[in-house]
Amino acid sequence: MVTEPGELSADDARILAMESAVLTGHTLKLIVLAPGEPLDLAALRASVLARIADQPRARQRIDAGGPEPRWVEASDFDVARHVRRRAGAECATWDDLLAVVGGLMSEHLDRSRPLWTLDLVGPLADGREAIAVRMHHAMVDGIAGMRFLEAILLDPDDAPMHAAGTREADAAGPRHDAWRRLPAAVLRELGHPGAASPFDRPVTIARELAFATVPLLGLREIGASRPARATVNDVLLAVVAGGLHAWLGARGGSRHLRAQVPVSLHHRGEGTTDLGNRDSFLGVDLPLAEPDPLRRLDLIGRQTREEKQHDDPALMYDLFHALGRWGLAGEVAQRLADSSREFSVAISNVPGPRVAVSVSGRDVRDLYSSSEPAAGHVLRISAISCADEMGVGFCSDPTALPDMTGLAAAVAAAYRDLHARATGSAADPPPGRPPKETTP
Repeated sequence: MVTEPGELSADDARILAMESAVLTGHTLKLIVLAPGEPLDLAALRASVLARIADQPRARQRIDAGGPEPRWVEASDFDVARHVRRRAGAECATWDDLLAVVGGLMSEHLDRSRPLWTLDLVGPLADGREAIAVRMHHAMVDGIAGMRFLEAILLDPDDAPMHAAGTREADAAGPRHDAWRRLPAAVLRELGHPGAASPFDRPVTIARELAFATVPLLGLREIGASRPARATVNDVLLAVVAGGLHAWLGARGGSRHLRAQVPVSLHHRGEGTTDLGNRDSFLGVDLPLAEPDPLRRLDLIGRQTREEKQHDDPALMYDLFHALGRWGLAGEVAQRLADSSREFSVAISNVPGPRVAVSVSGRDVRDLYSSSEPAAGHVLRISAISCADEMGVGFCSDPTALPDMTGLAAAVAAAYRDLHARATGSAADPPPGRPPKETTP
């Protein structure tokens, strides 16, 4: 479907329309800086202002006054409204920081302005400082969000953009035999309606966040140890499944969960200004009833290999966009795919910077991502890599599903257990860093 200049794509417009009194529509990236002198706010604003000159979307707002929402220039753009030190966000502890970013996740971005903000939070008692970056999902998906951050905030480096999470340009072209292969893909991705999900609960505007960190080297070691080599994302899903198994077990348990795993369809060679949403998904059964963590990983890897071999994400993307042209049929199909009977929890994984990075000369100690829950899906899990680590974020509505800190700790413990079983040795923390679970 061709859009007019400035008009939101069908994907972006659909995401914008999902915003409500209890859904804010944005994603959050939490950048934790190593101890040092507090950031110079004026200098950071000047730097960001200079760099967004090459990012048209950074100075555009959404005009919803016409028949279709459009991106238009924000004539009254003021960088001070977007790069600010969070008022009342003096933090002494990590728990204080979690409370502040939970509050930010529950606040709507101002639709009369460009849909992004950078909030400085802290410093903490130990000198660490955080930048909470919010970007509306109608503006960016995971890959595009990282491009935007690298363009306007992270100090420039010589490392090329991560190839993971993108496709060869010709892979995004026409798929001549798509309709022949589509029925099997639909059966694999949408043919598994399950029992009631433990996360199918009403959602309010309240948000609770927690984070865990695992070493990328350890995830790769686990994957390489299997007879059929598992990917880093397979291992991540197995680790999360192990954590959910232990955490839900203390709450009555669940023998089966189906995860929806977003898959990027961005292609290599896109520029830093190519924002917006272009992703699809895989449906992955998380075999929580399987007591052996290694067997659990092998079962997950077998599923994802088959789905990727048949290019299910691209086929499903084409299907939903074709149905979208038929109005009601597309809406019904989308509701089916989003149903809590089709999947219980969304687990995303975005490749971040390949090397250690900094902001205004301050080293980035940790990078985390958080995505908001939705109706019927009160838990969201989001992972993002940075250099030699992967940060895993957990977000829920605490009125419906409290104790994200406990879930983060359970996932960290599941990683250590899986690593020990796969390699025969205890999982070491990243070099020069103390062991971390939920308190970096």
